[in-house]
Amino acid sequence: MSEKHVVEYDENTISVLEAVWGEGFMSPGGTEEVDRVLGSVDLSQANVLDIGCGIGGAAVHLALTRKPKAITGVDIEENLINLSQELADKNGVSDICSFQQVDPGPLAFSPESFDVVFSKDSIIHITDKFGLAENVYQLLAPGGLFLASDWLCGYEGEASPQMQAYIDAEGLDFGLASAKIYRQALEAAGFVDIEIEERNAWYRKQARIERDNLAGPLSDQLASRVGEDFLRRQIDVWNKMIVVLDSGEHRPTLIRARKSCNL
Repeated sequence: MSEKHVVEYDENTISVLEAVWGEGFMSPGGTEEVDRVLGSVDLSQANVLDIGCGIGGAAVHLALTRKPKAITGVDIEENLINLSQELADKNGVSDICSFQQVDPGPLAFSPESFDVVFSKDSIIHITDKFGLAENVYQLLAPGGLFLASDWLCGYEGEASPQMQAYIDAEGLDFGLASAKIYRQALEAAGFVDIEIEERNAWYRKQARIERDNLAGPLSDQLASRVGEDFLRRQIDVWNKMIVVLDSGEHRPTLIRARKSCNL
C-alpha cells in the first residue's frame, strides 16, 4: 500500500527481485524471514490481512504452512495483484487466498475484520505511521496481532548524503521512519506488547551476498532478460544500500504488537 498511486514495480524490477529473493518475493529473506516475523503464532482459525502483498509470496507461504482460515492480500498496483493470484492458483491455495487492488490511504474494511494484520517490507511506502497504526488497530479484532517487517531509518530528521543517494537510486516513494516513531505510533493507537526486533546485522551480511549474486551467478540470466544497463543500475542500488546498512541509517526491523482484549 502506498500513498502515491503509481506503478513502481515493473516487469524488469520484479524479475530482478524474484531472482534475488525467490519466487513471489520482493523483499529480503523469503519464507524464512516471513516465519521469523510470525514466530510460533497459530493462524489455523485466523482471518489474515496482508498489507502490501506484492506478488503474493508471503500470503501463499502462509496459506501452505500455517493454514489460516483466510488471507486477504491488498496492494495498489494491478499487475502485482494479478501475479499474486497467479501464484496462489499455481500453488492450489486460491480457496484460502484472495487479493484486492486498493486505493492509497486507509483501508476500508469493516472494523475488527481480522485476527492478524501482516506486512512484509511494504509499509515503508506509507509516510503517516500514526494513521497506519490507527487504521490497523481499527481493523483488528480484540486480542488481534500486528506482525510486520519494515525498512526503518536509524536517524531523526534529514537523511545523510549517502542515505539520500541510496533513496534516489531506489527511485521509490520511501516514507522512512525510526523505531522511536513506530513505537510512538503504535502506543498512540492503543497497541500493547510492542516488540521491535532489529535486523540490521543480519541484512548487512545478506545484502553483500545478494549484490555478489547479481554481479556473478545471476548476471548472465538477468542481463538477457532485463538488459545490461538495467542490471548495472540495480547493482549500483545494492552498493549504495550496503553503505547505509553499514552506517546504521538503513535498519530492517521486525515489528510486533497486540490489540488489547480489554476494550
